[in-house]
Amino acid sequence: MASILTTVFETGILLDAIPVVGSGLGRAEFTALGVSMILLLILGSGFFSSSEIAMFSLSPYQVDAMIEEGKRGAEAIESLKNDPHRLLVTILVGNNLVNITMSSISTTIVGFYLDAGIAVIVSSVGITSMVLLFGETAPKSYAVDNTNSWARTVAPLLKLVGKILWPLITVFYYLTQFVNKLTPGGSAIESSYVSRDDIRNMIKMGEREGILEEEERQILDRTLRFTDATAKEIMTPRLDMSAISRQLTVEEAIEECIQSGHARLPVYEESLDNIIGVFDIRELEDTDSTFAELTVADALNSTVHVPESKNVDELLSEMREDRIRMVIVIDEFGTTEGLITMEDVTEEIVGEILMDDEDQPIEFVNDNEVLVQGEVNVHEVNEILDIDLPEGEEFETIAGFVFHLAGRLVEQGEEFAYENVTLRTERLEDTRIRRVRIAVNPHTAETSETGE
Repeated sequence: MASILTTVFETGILLDAIPVVGSGLGRAEFTALGVSMILLLILGSGFFSSSEIAMFSLSPYQVDAMIEEGKRGAEAIESLKNDPHRLLVTILVGNNLVNITMSSISTTIVGFYLDAGIAVIVSSVGITSMVLLFGETAPKSYAVDNTNSWARTVAPLLKLVGKILWPLITVFYYLTQFVNKLTPGGSAIESSYVSRDDIRNMIKMGEREGILEEEERQILDRTLRFTDATAKEIMTPRLDMSAISRQLTVEEAIEECIQSGHARLPVYEESLDNIIGVFDIRELEDTDSTFAELTVADALNSTVHVPESKNVDELLSEMREDRIRMVIVIDEFGTTEGLITMEDVTEEIVGEILMDDEDQPIEFVNDNEVLVQGEVNVHEVNEILDIDLPEGEEFETIAGFVFHLAGRLVEQGEEFAYENVTLRTERLEDTRIRRVRIAVNPHTAETSETGE
């Protein structure tokens, strides 16, 4: 807009130097021609303004989708967005040329009828108003509402403009690159796909707008976390593992499975640090011998050991490909840390799958208070209560966080405070924290924010 006013002012000063509209063209004819050109230039201004909104509102995945569907103009969009900096320069050069030309013509026409100084003011106000209404606001609003279709319409025309104005665009392309190197900040315009935070924000907005249900939003959030999760975060820890010795008979092993509530159990030799396979009731075959005569070693299935840092996304692919139902998680010293079943991986996405005798991992007492099992991950509690308990390498669970706060073994009924959150140990088994009551005090949070 500054360029418009500057040009209008400079043109107004020169009005007195224009003696006659000459060459047989009368003042009325020149005025009519000038008005017609201004109307065409207004359309041009609207074209470039709406093109900028439409082209830069399209995300790469939307462009890919249009190409896959064979939409007209999609390839032109992709070609232009492959060099977003040049695309921006093309639009800005075209838009400024149109606006400057329009200002010059307007000031010249008004100068035929009014004093030079007044002509500048009238032309400035008039052209600025027309550009804002018909060259900026209306076209951009239309582009926002019709991003995909309008982008496909303008892309071929922008390519044509790029060829016509190639020399001028090239000069400003390199000049702006040079200027950008001198100024601080990154070139966000060159960035590609949306980030995970962008996707999370879109999911939250979808829930607020009623497009997504709360459960759908939770599943999508878990899916995003899933690709970053490690085996240690989702495993059943060693203390909660049920396992059997290879020396048991099959009949004894079946009884152990029934008592533990699992159809599949890891098999160890001498200690849990030497898991040698998996015993699965469902894979037992008919045999002439009785189960009392067979040992677990006779019905052993192989298993896989993975490090605790193993990416869960990769692990799922391997388990599906090799049809593995259980893997053993080990630490850097080869010690058994826990195990992961296909159910554990599935629960990471769809949420906890409870058996008949299992308690809810998280139970709401009221809007600001919950009862949480000790093995629940911290990020789940943060999500449920909209709080920000820290997650560190030393701990991933609520029980681990309580131990971290205490710095020692805790007793039942002890309370610990962290910012506006109070944690109380509700149930212990030996030294293990089995259940924690977490209460959020919203007034404390408001006070701290006001204090800041």
